[in-house]
Amino acid sequence: MERLIPFTITDLAKVTNHRSGEVKFGEKMLTFPKGENYNTFLKNSEARYALLGIPEDVGIRANYGRPGASTAWKSAISSIANIQHNRFCKGSQIIVMGTIDVSEEMEMAKGLDFHKTEDRKQLGELVQKIDKEVVHIVNSIIKCGKIPIIIGGGHNNAYGNIKGTALGLGKPINAINFDAHSDFRILEGRHSGNGFSYAYEEGFLKKYFIFGLHENYTSKNVLDNLKKIEDRVCYNTYDEIKVRQQKNFQQELNTAFEFIKNDPYGIEIDLDALPNIASSAMTMSGFSIEELRQFVYFFGKNKNAAYLHICEGAPELGEEKNNHLIGKLIGYLVTDFIKSRKELL
Repeated sequence: MERLIPFTITDLAKVTNHRSGEVKFGEKMLTFPKGENYNTFLKNSEARYALLGIPEDVGIRANYGRPGASTAWKSAISSIANIQHNRFCKGSQIIVMGTIDVSEEMEMAKGLDFHKTEDRKQLGELVQKIDKEVVHIVNSIIKCGKIPIIIGGGHNNAYGNIKGTALGLGKPINAINFDAHSDFRILEGRHSGNGFSYAYEEGFLKKYFIFGLHENYTSKNVLDNLKKIEDRVCYNTYDEIKVRQQKNFQQELNTAFEFIKNDPYGIEIDLDALPNIASSAMTMSGFSIEELRQFVYFFGKNKNAAYLHICEGAPELGEEKNNHLIGKLIGYLVTDFIKSRKELL
């Protein structure tokens, strides 16, 4: 884990607001002890979840998106540290690993223009470098018997999550993706719109369900490709569930679960599926936060849930006075996931 920047006990203390008579997550979450081997600590710890940040937006830039998702980790860890440690959810279940060092790739990406073919190619190469680090660290977490909770960053990191988990388990995995977009675009060089298609093509992704596609923003080419492989890649659309009401939200949760349940699966959450949430592809129409929380709880409570990935939130693109709300939302999703798994202890 050479590229891991560990989050220290001092870092945790700085973002935790101590208050008399209260116990916060920041006072109970674990960090790597100085000088101890990361893998050894992970294996021996009784905590079940490893919290990892990927503060980048290189893949988003490579996909013509608005940068800003690199700031989600900072907002999220500050909010998570200040959640109440109580009988509903305990901070001691989490090891805060820290962040992948993507500073070099981020710096190089700033000088590149995605409208230029050569620059876009370079952005794709930078994404591939980040991919390797994500694969390595997620693989290590899985092999140590922990469940990764990954906070992005762009949705390009789905590739590293899937490959790293598949390598750690020694077999391809499934994925459920709460998203307005398929992220199953053509293999044209790595970016945030083709993490799943690359993982599928390379044999790491076995079955894939896209939950809540927006019909207005899914190309005919993608729909045609999905039709050819519908036995392994399935979807529903936001429009048929919430606009035309041809399908029921709760029933669709069950339909998606039946499709992926027989193998370990990753839970992928793209915050651009929610209305008015600051992200690279912000929308005015989408599922509610409560529906997303129900989604995370529903899919988290099965033993085959292998990881949780929350991405594309961009606090710096939000209102200046309320840019902490992305972190607060991520905190809710993280604890919903952990609470869903109480019966699996």
